[in-house]
Amino acid sequence: MDTLERYAPNENLRRDEAALRAADITWHFAEVQLDLSNAADQDATSYPSVTTLNFSSASGQTFLDFIHESVQEVLVNGSPIDLNEAVLDSRIYLTGLLTDTANTVRVTGRAIYSRSGEGLHRFVDPQDGETYLYTQFEPSEARRVFACFEQPDLKTSYRFTLTGPSAWHLASNQPIVDEVFHENGTKTVVCSPTPKISSYITAVLAGPYHVVRGEHVQELADGEELVIDMAATCRASLAEHFDSEEILELTSRGLSYFHELFDYPYPWGKYDSAFVPEYNLGAMENPGLVTFTERYVFTSHATEAQHEQRANTIMHEMAHMWFGDLVTMKWWDDLWLKESFADYIGTLANDVATDFTTAWTTFAARRKAWAYVADQMPTTHPIVADIPDLLAADQNFDGITYAKGASVLKQLAAFVGEEAFRDAARAYFRKHAYGNTSLDDFLQALETASGRDMSQWADAWLKTSGVPKLRVDYTTDETGTITEASLVQFGTDPITGEAILRPHVLSVGAYELAEGKLARTEVASVELTGESISLDFLVGKPVPALILPNDGDETYAVIEFDPASRATLLGSLSGLTDSLPRATCWASLWDAVRSATLDAQSYIGAILDHAHTVSDAGVFTVLTDQLLHSISFYAAPELREQLRLRASSVLTGWLAQFEAGSDQQMTTARALARLARAGVASEVIDAFIAGENSYQVPVDEQLLWDSYIALAASGRLDEAARAGMHEAAKANPTSVAQNAVRTAMAALPDAQVKEQAFDTVLMARDEHGSLSNDALSATAAGFTMGSAALLSGFEERYWAAILPVFETMSMEFATRVIRGLYPQAQDLEGSAEDNKALNAANTWLERHEGAPGALKRIMLEERASLQRSLAAQAHSRNSR
Repeated sequence: MDTLERYAPNENLRRDEAALRAADITWHFAEVQLDLSNAADQDATSYPSVTTLNFSSASGQTFLDFIHESVQEVLVNGSPIDLNEAVLDSRIYLTGLLTDTANTVRVTGRAIYSRSGEGLHRFVDPQDGETYLYTQFEPSEARRVFACFEQPDLKTSYRFTLTGPSAWHLASNQPIVDEVFHENGTKTVVCSPTPKISSYITAVLAGPYHVVRGEHVQELADGEELVIDMAATCRASLAEHFDSEEILELTSRGLSYFHELFDYPYPWGKYDSAFVPEYNLGAMENPGLVTFTERYVFTSHATEAQHEQRANTIMHEMAHMWFGDLVTMKWWDDLWLKESFADYIGTLANDVATDFTTAWTTFAARRKAWAYVADQMPTTHPIVADIPDLLAADQNFDGITYAKGASVLKQLAAFVGEEAFRDAARAYFRKHAYGNTSLDDFLQALETASGRDMSQWADAWLKTSGVPKLRVDYTTDETGTITEASLVQFGTDPITGEAILRPHVLSVGAYELAEGKLARTEVASVELTGESISLDFLVGKPVPALILPNDGDETYAVIEFDPASRATLLGSLSGLTDSLPRATCWASLWDAVRSATLDAQSYIGAILDHAHTVSDAGVFTVLTDQLLHSISFYAAPELREQLRLRASSVLTGWLAQFEAGSDQQMTTARALARLARAGVASEVIDAFIAGENSYQVPVDEQLLWDSYIALAASGRLDEAARAGMHEAAKANPTSVAQNAVRTAMAALPDAQVKEQAFDTVLMARDEHGSLSNDALSATAAGFTMGSAALLSGFEERYWAAILPVFETMSMEFATRVIRGLYPQAQDLEGSAEDNKALNAANTWLERHEGAPGALKRIMLEERASLQRSLAAQAHSRNSR
């Protein structure tokens, strides 16, 4: 293949193209000049972007990546080139480059303001009309802002020069070293050059942001004092809600912890944390300028779980300063080398370096559940994935790369020992600082630190797919005494069809039930290397009330409980007071519901009987989410009304039982508002909207809008209520309120309303113009709130629209549209095979075998979720 092979469209850079370019190019430095002076003019669609690249080429030819509105000029070593010949779609092809010395290429063009959260996103604050900008580049969106070599293994030093209104906060990865004010009311700032980094972690922030500054001071092991300037940033209209002191304190604690853990000083100078609107991600690890979703600026009651999640995200991104930024994967196949590590070490830091004591419990309940879902999809993949192009890379930021990888690394630390893991990381950073690596590089560091051959472990855990399952088999004599017991591993790799056999270091606990309490009576450490291992500590004893493999959540596996243990849990889960084993049990029961081996009504009953005793805010939130999902998607349709009525009654009782304003009460109230979309709990919702309720529930912004959405979806948003809703949005015109109104109006159970909402999402625009990413998703969410009968008429149009949507929209928008409108809410009538939506999904996939792999992945995953829903409904019906 020739690196100058020309074709269009060409946004989807292939791995082989990137490898050839990396072998040919040595990138010395880049200068990026962006003029954002016109950003507040909403009629301005683009802005000037000038990039100067200095690099060497062995072949004398290459291409640059630049997704642009226009290119005005390209100078190669001072001479202009023919743009008609050089510019094709998203690439600028260069020939005749010098091979005996470095080349300087200057690209002058206009880049496009984004509404999708990709590239340079522009947001207008509905409260004060101010304009805010920020960038999001991973995995390949820097080319939407400036010309570059858009691949992780071509690193260079970047110097950013930014021009914008004189009152704005302008920032990038490195500190400002020069600032010039102009007579036209603008200013230009010049930032210090970065160390060598990949294009996808460069960043720009611009707007009238509220900034709070701090300083981290730490004495290093060699006695040197390290001083790091910190900043915490948010929109000005959110300043009153911004708990910047907690954010800066957590950041400082994290820096202290990671310096000690990695024994490698923070290499990026300053540490800014910017909380930005309409963010597609939780956060992004841009060195020196970390960006976070502003959902972490809490405008409503924030539970301990929300604070813990924010702290976990802060630590996750900080771990990336070393794993990912300092040492970066060569290509996206090894995305796990940063994301798995950040997920694991970020949780470890949250557990050790902060005051949050349930970090691993929340990980077991939420993150691992995400991993189990992804790993049971037909699109599952090994942790070390096969990523042929950028579209595939974009989709691999999933539960396997993050949470399964983190779970496996937690198991690795148990396997080799925490000290060996730490020493391997330290050696890895020292050897590969500012470079790029692959799997073998980290394995070599592990082998040196641990003295163990890691190849078999890596083959078993990193290069295979699927969820291993664990169960305890035992036999008893006539007195009920256990005569034989063993821990068994089973499961099938869905890709290879081979049995899953992985090494596990874990604990197995035995529990007895007395006076309503489940107490651990024995625990044994086990190293399982094959299909099974004897559990001698159980032999000669009566069958315990509960046998719990993976008692300490050391490994990645789903538990299949023996019948006695399952019965104990369903009847007595509130008696299990140890948070980590309890979370492990809930997670495995949830997997059984999703796998149609436990009926939804039994699990719903267990939640309603026992969840109120769960004190961990993170786990309690997960359980209320699972309650609602089980009723709507996994319970037989004929059982849903009864289940909703019971759930409504129990949750309403919890409102009175829990302390007023407590995390549990607020989580319950929010869950009840979502449940009320089906028409239950009407009096409670009316009381929330009126602002007066006998349960002393504080009605904050989130609960108010959840209540209005419930009113609309249940068909009770009459003229007076609608006027009240719009008046509330006018009185406090936040982005939360605006999107809630969109959702509520699209949720109305009216065919004409659904028609308009469906068209709005498909076109990504309404009567006021194009939609932003969040506005699009808010409308789609409202559309899907409706009965299967009301929405079924749109299915035929949906299947016809999928391919055009994917071909004409950006990846972010296309994904939001296709997933957002997918007909997941189905009522099982006959057999699952007779379901109209499932048959249409099968037909679409059969007819579109040649569709882009990224699109097929979305469709395969959505169909798999639908199949699980229908299978669970069938099991629910058969278990009545």
